[in-house]
Amino acid sequence: MTATAQDRTTGGAGAPPARASAPRRRRRHESLRIGGGISPRLYVAIATFSFVLLFAIWLALTITGAVPPLFLPTPGEVLDRLIVLARDGTLWSDVLVSTARIAVGFTLATVIAIPLGILIGTYSFWEAAVEPMVDFVRYMPVVGFVPLTIIWIGIDDSQKWAIIFIGTFFQEVLLVMDNVKRVPRDLVDIGYTLGERDRGILGRIILPSAAPGIWDTLRISLGWAWTWIVLAELVAAGSGLGYRITTAQRYFQTETIIGYLIVLGILGLVTDQTMKLIGRRVFPWAER
Repeated sequence: MTATAQDRTTGGAGAPPARASAPRRRRRHESLRIGGGISPRLYVAIATFSFVLLFAIWLALTITGAVPPLFLPTPGEVLDRLIVLARDGTLWSDVLVSTARIAVGFTLATVIAIPLGILIGTYSFWEAAVEPMVDFVRYMPVVGFVPLTIIWIGIDDSQKWAIIFIGTFFQEVLLVMDNVKRVPRDLVDIGYTLGERDRGILGRIILPSAAPGIWDTLRISLGWAWTWIVLAELVAAGSGLGYRITTAQRYFQTETIIGYLIVLGILGLVTDQTMKLIGRRVFPWAER
């Protein structure tokens, strides 16, 4: 081989030797990348594995005696207790009563919070007039309102609705306000440029743009409502999931407490995933 030919193959007499090709970096799965997507089948598989792992840890702690049954009964004992309560109708009655209370309290909070949040998120005057007061009440502990609502309202279901209302309304107002404020200002300016008035901009630009975020706000707020039901039924209640948990605590019925907590978790998970699915169907353009 001539020197010229050799130079062509090696890069020239003075050229450094060619570097060895770097090992190819292993590509991570899309679900492990920031903002990456995931298929519905893989999502369900991972979520199922998480629950199975939690159940396995619970089972191991109980059957090995690492935790005394008084503090953590076995899954079988909890299941047996729920079956007994389901057969005599107690479980279904408590679920219906608590669900109805949540529905009323949360609906009342939402009906007022959405228009008020849109108002203070749109106009600076109303933001200055309302937001500081909402923030002021928001930091007050809800448990402190329990004796007050009993004095003001009584001990019927209205008092339970009030506790759920107080626990969700003030958070919901501020979240809706933030949803409205995230609407790009450029869209509003374009509306004014095209001759739209405030009502048209609100109905044609702000509300459609903020609607997906507002729906997520409702989904999150409903989760809070499920947690406040225990507090709402803590005093002066004769039925409901929270009432049954409080009663079981007095008699050290740990299996009933854990069983009802699991029921609350299942109900909350079902409602959350249902609202999430509805949001995907109603607002497909908001999916990332």
